[in-house]
Amino acid sequence: MYYEVLDKIRGGMIVSCQALKSEPLYSSYIMSRMAYAAKEGGAVGIRANTVEDIKEIKKTVDLPIIGIVKQDYEGCEVYITPTMKEIDALVECGVDIIATDCTKRIRPDGKTLDEFFAEVRAKYPDQLFMADCSCYEEGIHAAQIGLDLIGTTMNGYTEYTKGSSLPNLDLIKRLVEDTGKPVIAEGGIWTPEQLKDVLATGALAAVVGTAITRPRDITRHFISGSGCRVRE
Repeated sequence: MYYEVLDKIRGGMIVSCQALKSEPLYSSYIMSRMAYAAKEGGAVGIRANTVEDIKEIKKTVDLPIIGIVKQDYEGCEVYITPTMKEIDALVECGVDIIATDCTKRIRPDGKTLDEFFAEVRAKYPDQLFMADCSCYEEGIHAAQIGLDLIGTTMNGYTEYTKGSSLPNLDLIKRLVEDTGKPVIAEGGIWTPEQLKDVLATGALAAVVGTAITRPRDITRHFISGSGCRVRE
C-alpha cells in the first residue's frame, strides 16, 4: 500500500477541500463536489477534514485522501488530529494517509508527540501517517520517530514560525535532502509558478488549498492586491 499510494501522488498536486463552520461553503456535499472538480482538473489526491466530509468525498472520487480531524481542546494549541480519538475515527473511515500535528507543542492529553505517536504506531502499524510540521527540527524529529511522510503544513502557523515567507522553498528543500522520507509541500502556494518551484525542490507532491477551494479568501486576495473598490 505504501508505494502504491506514493506512486499515485508523485509529482502532482493534492487539493485541500475543507470548510469550517464559520465559512460559507461549510457542507460535506459541497466539499464532495469540490473534490470532484479537483479530480476533473487533474488533482492526484485530496486533503479533507472530518469523517463526514471524507465519507462524502469517497462517494465521489477514487483519489488518495489525506485525512485530518480539526478538533479544538481547551487550553491546547494542537488541533490537527490531536488525540487517539481522532486517529481511530479516521482509520475507521478508511483514509489512505492520516495527517497529525507534529509540532513540539504538548497535546490536549498532556502527552508529548513521542508518547502519542508511539501509541498510535503500536495500534495501527500498517497505516500511513503524515507529519504536519512547522520547522526543520520538527520535520527531522518526525522522521526519526517513524512518521511516513513529512509535511510543511504548519510553517507560519506556530508562534515560533510566524512571519515565514510562504511557500518556504528553503525549508521544503532541506527536509527533502535530510529526512530520508517523502515530503509533502504545503502552505502559501497561490500560483502555478509557485507550484512548479515547490515541486522542483524534490517534494513528492504539493498541497494547494485556499487558492482553489476558498472563494471568500480568493476574493479578499484579489481585492487586497488590486486596490479595487470593496462592497459597502
